[in-house]
Amino acid sequence: MIAAFEKAGLIVLERGWLSSNNILFGTANPDHETVLVDTGYWTHAPQTVALVRRLLGGRPLQRIVNTHLHSDHCGGNHALQQAYGCAVDVPAGEADNVDRWDETMLTYRETGQGCPRFERTGVLQAGTEIELAGRRWQVIASPGHDPESMVLYEPELELLISADALWENGFGIVFPELEGSSGFDAVAATLDRLAALRVRAVIPGHGPAFDDFTGAIGRARRRLDALVADPSRHARHAAKVMIKFHLMELQTQPRAALGAWLEANALIAGVHRLHFGDVPFGAWFDTLIGELCASGALRLRGSVVEDAA
Repeated sequence: MIAAFEKAGLIVLERGWLSSNNILFGTANPDHETVLVDTGYWTHAPQTVALVRRLLGGRPLQRIVNTHLHSDHCGGNHALQQAYGCAVDVPAGEADNVDRWDETMLTYRETGQGCPRFERTGVLQAGTEIELAGRRWQVIASPGHDPESMVLYEPELELLISADALWENGFGIVFPELEGSSGFDAVAATLDRLAALRVRAVIPGHGPAFDDFTGAIGRARRRLDALVADPSRHARHAAKVMIKFHLMELQTQPRAALGAWLEANALIAGVHRLHFGDVPFGAWFDTLIGELCASGALRLRGSVVEDAA
């Protein structure tokens, strides 16, 4: 994989699960545009800027490309624009939401996740190609996790930047399903679209790059089958992921305050109403916290809940 990445002129910055991975192009050749694919969460923005600055060695960052606009993938946009005045390309379907900075349509308000406002200058259009470090990368629609999500594919080296459409052991939360819309069919169609590609290595949105593409597709399909068979399983998992993400950001929070945040979170309140409405919210919250603590994801210290990472 390393040799292929060098040929592609890219560097993978594997980040923690609060932030997406970042892929930096153009550092090896001064004639190539410097481009960063995805920028991580806003609380890690100073670290993101420092990492990019060190790798660029005095050159400016010229462009950001966002695979989708969940806050853990574009939260560093503002800081990088402040540092470099760089261009930003977003999925075409999100352009108007960014221009108006509609935090509801961008999901930041209902998820309770922060993202400082940035300015977009261009769009990423499915069915087109973009040039990264002198190579042509195909832009492929990958709805499911997010309706406007894109992946990038370089056919000569058979490299796939899969964002949250495909991880080594699954894929990201299917947010449309949490909102009462259909999303699982879109995940299936995306997996079929990706499976038709020849892929030697995958750079996912989270976790290490991997080369078992066929195995990953199989694992993702089996996971999807299980979620389709029991949608409440997906909803329960999503609620726990949202709690974990929140605690990863804050590190610690009184249990009562965490419960109040959860109940006020429009997305999670909707999940409770759609899938677990027969259980009082407080009892449901207690069950989720108990399961997260039992799994080692969180821990309780008296009346305070802490991230266990």
